[in-house]
Amino acid sequence: MYKINEIFETIQGEASFTGTPSIFLRLQGCPVGCAWCDTKQTWEVDNVFKVSLDETVEKKADSDHWADASAEQILALFAARGYRAKHVVITGGEPCMYDLNPVCELLHANGYSTQIETSGTFEILAPAQTWVTVSPKINMRGGYDVLTSAMQRADEIKHPIAMQKHVAELEELFAKTGVTPKLVYLQPISQKVSATKLAIETCIEKNWRLSVQVHKYLGIN
Repeated sequence: MYKINEIFETIQGEASFTGTPSIFLRLQGCPVGCAWCDTKQTWEVDNVFKVSLDETVEKKADSDHWADASAEQILALFAARGYRAKHVVITGGEPCMYDLNPVCELLHANGYSTQIETSGTFEILAPAQTWVTVSPKINMRGGYDVLTSAMQRADEIKHPIAMQKHVAELEELFAKTGVTPKLVYLQPISQKVSATKLAIETCIEKNWRLSVQVHKYLGIN
């Protein structure tokens, strides 16, 4: 069973799949402790806040309420809600706390593509055709290391930055893990002007790419 914080259909606003109609499957639970996290409501799994699956879909605002669901229940819910998107983004929280093979394999068998957004601090249990976005969380208060195996599995790296030290940390991680990804996106934290300027300049210098969280500029989920 997966612990679901919310499910909704929207447009992917980040990195390689920007602009792609997507169903977001947000899982509950994350011990990493990122200071700038914008989904802190997913951190704790408290049985006091357990609700029905329908209630998680009908949320009108962020909350720490969650529901249990099997892969089959998730797929059935997509049909019941009339979702038309065929790309599913599994995010969190930290989705790689779970074995994602069952849900991804079922979705693939029913015509969906899948993408995981992970911090890289847990082993990635997912099919080879699942697109993996690693947003490496370096030196966070949870004390988890970014795994070399996660960096090796990544199809793209998406790194939030606000200052030069965040760029340096990323380069140090590449050196430590021996991984040189083909796709590296820098994402300005909180759309700050200084962070955006730094990201643009660094992307030009290193031939990396810019991810600007289009959904936030558009005012959508």
